[in-house]
Amino acid sequence: MRSSVASLRSDALAFVRRPLFREGAVEAVPMAIGIAAWGLVAGVAMAKSGMGVPLAIFMSVLVYAGSAQIAALPLIAAGAPMWVVWITTLCVSLRFMAFSFHYRPYFVHLPRRQRVALSFMMGDSSFALFIRRFPEPLPGPRYEDYFLGGSLVTFGVWQVSIVTGILMGHGIPASWNLGFAGTMALLALTCTQLRSPVTWVAAVVAGCAAVAAYALPLKLNIVVAIAAAVAVGVLADRAPALHRGARP
Repeated sequence: MRSSVASLRSDALAFVRRPLFREGAVEAVPMAIGIAAWGLVAGVAMAKSGMGVPLAIFMSVLVYAGSAQIAALPLIAAGAPMWVVWITTLCVSLRFMAFSFHYRPYFVHLPRRQRVALSFMMGDSSFALFIRRFPEPLPGPRYEDYFLGGSLVTFGVWQVSIVTGILMGHGIPASWNLGFAGTMALLALTCTQLRSPVTWVAAVVAGCAAVAAYALPLKLNIVVAIAAAVAVGVLADRAPALHRGARP
């Protein structure tokens, strides 16, 4: 038993010492403040929803998606049918499908079981950091090392902050506006990804679509914004080919 534990410990130490793992972890640290603020807000919301502490902590570990958790909480508290809760969380989390398509060229060489395990660790901030570091897939780098370095830091900060919010519950007043701090941190990270006219246009179109569709139920304006941004990206990719085909 001791030899097995020692072997696992040595393997874990060797893994965390890999250069790309450490780089991903270090680059994720500046996002910790915003993630912690957002996690506290989600935890307080879960505590105030009337959900018991054990169930709330179990949900935070199992779901690992702040937007989906906050979208599902009022429905659960109101006694909505389970299919409504599932559809709502699915709509809010559709962006992770877009993330998965973008990650595929980087991780397609890995076994399916490993890819499924990595997919659980996906997050908004880790995705933005990954794409900034690796704009295009190239042979050679161990992308999973960088991905896990940033994702584990994000996951750890998120779980600590949301559990803290759940345990503190009503002790954190709404006047602290912690959610605004988390939103600003994510906005700042998003702005660092706007490196070309296409990305700027996609961001503006997505923002306008989200505002225009704000009245939609179940936070479907997020889905509309994602669809609008993806449409802009697809049109931008096909525009050169269409232009060449139109030439006489």
